[in-house]
Amino acid sequence: MFDLERWRQIADVLKSNKLRTILTAFGVFWGVFMLMIMLGAGNGLRNGVTHGLKDFATNSMFLWTQRTTVAHDGFAKGRRFSYKTQDIKALQDRVPGAAIVAPKVGMGGYSNNQDNVVHKLNSGAFQISGDYPAFNKIDPVVTIKGRFINNSDLENSRKVAAIGKRVKEELFDPNEEVIGSYIRVSGVYFQVIGFFKPLNPNINFGGDKNRTVVVPFSSFQQAFNYGEQVDMIGVTAEKGIKVSDIEDDVVRVLKDQHHVAPEDDQAIGYFNLENQFQKISGLFTGIGILIWVVGSGTLLAGIIGVSNIMLIVVKERTREIGIQRAIGAPPKSIIYQILLEAFVLTFISGYLGLVAGTGVIEAVNMVMQQGGAEGAMFRNPEIDFGIAVMSIFILSLFGVVAGILPAKRALQIKPIQAIHEE
Repeated sequence: MFDLERWRQIADVLKSNKLRTILTAFGVFWGVFMLMIMLGAGNGLRNGVTHGLKDFATNSMFLWTQRTTVAHDGFAKGRRFSYKTQDIKALQDRVPGAAIVAPKVGMGGYSNNQDNVVHKLNSGAFQISGDYPAFNKIDPVVTIKGRFINNSDLENSRKVAAIGKRVKEELFDPNEEVIGSYIRVSGVYFQVIGFFKPLNPNINFGGDKNRTVVVPFSSFQQAFNYGEQVDMIGVTAEKGIKVSDIEDDVVRVLKDQHHVAPEDDQAIGYFNLENQFQKISGLFTGIGILIWVVGSGTLLAGIIGVSNIMLIVVKERTREIGIQRAIGAPPKSIIYQILLEAFVLTFISGYLGLVAGTGVIEAVNMVMQQGGAEGAMFRNPEIDFGIAVMSIFILSLFGVVAGILPAKRALQIKPIQAIHEE
């Protein structure tokens, strides 16, 4: 039953010393506010990093060669070697769990500031990449206009190129038609069939894609006399199979192909994106736990402040409580009154902190969206509704806990002594 007189009494108690009430409430407010800010910031960082990886085939690995460290099959240690195109078929035939095996070759001009791509009077230094079309399924791009290279281009060794957005902007005039035009790449002409931008602006695996010219793998080999050489191989696992499960088989096949000792762990360099993704997930789990520990500690300090203030309130109301007990007020009524006062003070200040924290996070999110910051490492900070509800529940519980000690203190007051209390 709603007791209006009881709520008036609570309001009178809180208003009796406004400064003390405000300072006490601010402790709880600040604890909840900072917890919401940290949760929102943590989610923003998580969203930014995972967004950068979401379009990657996270169940994939990339392999390159390094110097051997063990002599094997008559070859001395310290030998350099390169992958070959026949390695692709060997992996497809001997690693049943491999879904995509895609090679890549490349050469760069932007790393040493040497202009290697020319269109009419414009030139620039860009990364040149010879790819299988399937590589775009591992590390995809968005075609803005035209198309990307396809299997027909690969099989017929067509001299066509898809170019990155920055390549288009630096080589072509704003109103110039790009599709069908020709560019000269290290002295060899290629026809532009489309231009693109990366899906993952935060990840530049193999170079900045905005500054990359992609040509068919076979065309690259022929045009630049690469023969059978392969610089990098990308491998993804079949659906339902982890790339970690086929990792050893992939490395074993490549070692066997190039007479590398089975115990030589340095000759084959590789990057397992699945493992990195799991490490990132574990990192953010740890960050989330740390946020809750720090935030809960800050909130606990505010709750302790509420409990201490309620002890002072009980001390100040010793005479009043003694009179209530002398005229027959049951102990549970006294306990209920103290717990309710602590709960109200905690809940209201905590709720305001939650609203303020959520409001700040939403404002930051709005500013980021309007400012076009969708490619940043910090993206879409948010507070989960379930977390907010749970926070209110925990806060309510803490409010009751904060009143337990003052309530016990109130029950220890003897009516006769309290009446004579000055």
